[in-house]
Amino acid sequence: MIGVADAFASSYAKARVKFLEAAATASARIESFNHPLAGKEGEQLALDVALDGDPQSKRLLIVSSGLHGVDGFGGSGVQVFALHDSEWRDKARAAGMAVLYLHALNPYGFSHLRYVTQENVVLNRNFVDFTKPRPVNLLYRRAHSLLLPEVWPPDTANREALQALAGSSSDDAWLAALCAGQYEFPDGMFYGGHAPTWSHLTLHQLLARYVGHAEQIAWIDLHTGEGATAEAERVYVGCEDAKGLARARQWWGEGVRPLHESASPDASSLATMWSSLTQAAPQAECTEMVLKFGTACSGEVLDALRADHWLALHPMASSDVAAQIQSNLKRAFYTDADSWKGQVISQARQAMFQSLGG
Repeated sequence: MIGVADAFASSYAKARVKFLEAAATASARIESFNHPLAGKEGEQLALDVALDGDPQSKRLLIVSSGLHGVDGFGGSGVQVFALHDSEWRDKARAAGMAVLYLHALNPYGFSHLRYVTQENVVLNRNFVDFTKPRPVNLLYRRAHSLLLPEVWPPDTANREALQALAGSSSDDAWLAALCAGQYEFPDGMFYGGHAPTWSHLTLHQLLARYVGHAEQIAWIDLHTGEGATAEAERVYVGCEDAKGLARARQWWGEGVRPLHESASPDASSLATMWSSLTQAAPQAECTEMVLKFGTACSGEVLDALRADHWLALHPMASSDVAAQIQSNLKRAFYTDADSWKGQVISQARQAMFQSLGG
């Protein structure tokens, strides 16, 4: 067992080393899907996989992190701690359950401190059928130029114009509408892409390799972002059916919310990602949950995302401005405090142990 603080890292490069070392110490089966681009420090990027337990187990728990890149710091810490947690690992093996850890679904964003992939895609918006017309986000179309002004920080007139566009909507409702994704502006925010991204294709590839034998699969996807500090929101993201939701609540508690009741602005889109699991294991009973830990209010998160995107569009910005924007974005998704880390580990560990009963 390692200390809680020691499970977390200050950069993707360090987080990856900690994850691979923890997986090796646990004698887990390790496979790395290397990314075609280099990381911020010139390091190799990869979606790393660690399978702890019997490869042919009929019961499988998937624990994933880093879907939104910069939100990978919290999830990585949970995964590293779990691989060092002998009590957890012993009980999982005794229950006949294998655990598949997916570290950094979006390694590019994790390393470069971006919310998006190298294709400027918000990954959970990319799991759509590209042979069909994509939905149109009329609110984003109206907000696009206001969200990304020529000068940062935005002036009073810009903020008033955005507020007028938001109207009487709450910050959460406003952000949820924007986060619904858009497929019209390739250089814009919340872009879903025009084709499957590297991360999308790699996830399909690894799931086809690792889940085909399982009869029962639980998937906990670890997120951070808007919400009360370290408070965990549990969202059932499987099929919108009463049976699946009841099963999720039986496993993880009555506090599990269905998608339509989630306070998380982008939760509604996560169900599309899990379609990749049902395609890879159509024979399995699948139960999926997003476990999201709060870091800041919705307004702070939106401002951090706007600034990050503005910086990507203005690479000639001063180094001081760039450093401040990246620092603010990281802080919007990761709280570098022992109390926050302890609460995150405790709540994630509880959810993982609850999965054993399911």
